[in-house]
Amino acid sequence: MVNADDMGLTPGVCRAVARAHEGGVVTSTSVLAVGTAFEQAADAVRQAGDLGLGAHLAIVGEDPPLLSAREIPTLVDRRGRFPLSYRTVVARGAAGRIDADDVAREFRAQLDRVRGIGVPVTHLDTHQHTHLWPAVARVVVDLAREGGIPCVRLPASARRGPLGSGVRLLAGRLRRRLEGAGLATTEAYAGLDEAGHLDGARFAAALRRLTAGTAGTAEINTHPGEAGDPELARFAWGYRWADELDALTARTTRELVNRLGWRLGTFADVAGTG
Repeated sequence: MVNADDMGLTPGVCRAVARAHEGGVVTSTSVLAVGTAFEQAADAVRQAGDLGLGAHLAIVGEDPPLLSAREIPTLVDRRGRFPLSYRTVVARGAAGRIDADDVAREFRAQLDRVRGIGVPVTHLDTHQHTHLWPAVARVVVDLAREGGIPCVRLPASARRGPLGSGVRLLAGRLRRRLEGAGLATTEAYAGLDEAGHLDGARFAAALRRLTAGTAGTAEINTHPGEAGDPELARFAWGYRWADELDALTARTTRELVNRLGWRLGTFADVAGTG
């Protein structure tokens, strides 16, 4: 499946995801319950009909949590704001300064909001892939099992150096945790290394790399947006949102998917429920 993250971040992102589904290769999206455009995201998902729905659970980022600082004190600063980067989550987690119960309370509130859209939730994932961290992974796995949600994203990285090695180590642990819990995931993944820069050439390279492997199921994780969206200016991520939208809606992209023998689907297909 081709999954579009951050649905609900801005109205422009919602429109871009809808365009990438209607006229492109996006088959699934992950909705950000804390996003300022959540209601637009919910409407777009309902109208799409066959767009797979995931919950993009957040304990980092520019948007505030659903719960108060009093309810989740170890996740926020004095203003009740999340940290901006996963690096803070890792540092706090390593120091034992994140309460898993706080994570569970906030994630449960976010999941409840996404489920309120009225479309079955096919999978869980997290903003900036924080569920690679074991304490967060436990919460996500527990929520998936409790909620009867069949799949959890398994990120991967081909980078050299400490970051890539760390992702591979944690991803291996997460895969074993998912298997032990009876939860499904894809056999392969692309999109972490290319996040925000998955233009046509990089999408094609990722798809060919996945095809060269032995995986029967794979996720390509994307971030489409509209060119000139003023609301994206508050996110200092350096993402080329419009380039990703162009790649996802290009005729050549769909032709490549077909030529390489892939069938587009959703996480429900991975779980055998689609």
